[in-house]
Amino acid sequence: MEVFWKTIALYNEETWIAQLIITVLGVLITILLYNKPTKTVKYLMKGYMVFLNGWISIVYYLIYCSERDYNYIFSIFWGIIALIWLWDLFTNYTPFERHRKYDKMTYVLYAMPFLYPLLSWARGMDFPMMTTSVMPCSVAVFTIGLLLAYSRKVNLLVILFLCHWALISFSKVYIYKIPEDLLLASASVPAIYLFFKNYFDQNLHKETKPSARITNMILIFLCIAIGIFLTITLINELVK
Repeated sequence: MEVFWKTIALYNEETWIAQLIITVLGVLITILLYNKPTKTVKYLMKGYMVFLNGWISIVYYLIYCSERDYNYIFSIFWGIIALIWLWDLFTNYTPFERHRKYDKMTYVLYAMPFLYPLLSWARGMDFPMMTTSVMPCSVAVFTIGLLLAYSRKVNLLVILFLCHWALISFSKVYIYKIPEDLLLASASVPAIYLFFKNYFDQNLHKETKPSARITNMILIFLCIAIGIFLTITLINELVK
C-alpha cells in the first residue's frame, strides 16, 4: 500500500500542470463535440482518446508506477485501449451519433472524474497523495459517459475493457483503501446494462442463440448480482 500511494504522490507532484491541461482540453473537446459535431471534431475527440489512454499506459503505469508489481500488465491493458481508439480513428467504426436517451446518466458520469479529488479531500487526503482527474478510473468513467452519450453505435471492445477495469476496482477498495473507486464500480453496473440493452434492442429482429430477449434477461440477472455485491461492499465501508 505504501508503494501504491508513493507512486501516486510522485505522479501528481510532477505532472499536475500536464494533468490540468489534459483535463481542460478534454472538457473543451467534449463541448465542441456536443455543439459542433463536425467530422474534424469527431476525429479530434478520437485522437484525444488515443492520447489519453496512451498517457495512462506510458506515463502513469510504465514510468511513474514502475515500482509497483505487474505495472507492465496494466500498461499493456491501457495500451490496447489506446490502439482500439487508434483503429477507430482510421475506420470510423464509432461515428459519435448523439443518443439523448441516457443524458441524465451521462452527466453523472461526466461529473465523476471531478468527484474523485473532492472525495479524497473529504476523507482527509492531501495533494499530492490523492486521486485526480487524469488517473485510470477517472479516465474510465469519462469514457463510459462519452460513449453512453453517443451509444447508437459504439465499439463494444472499449466498453468490455473498461467494465472489466471497473470490476477490478472492487479489489482496490479493500487492498489500497480507496473508497473513491466505488464511484467507477457503481457506475459500471447500470452502464453495462444500458450499453448491451441498447445493442440488443437494435438486434431484436435478428436470429441469435440464445435469443436477444433471453440474453437481455441474463444480462439483467448478472447486473443485479453485481449490484448486490457492490451494495455489500459499500455497506461494509460505511460501517467501518
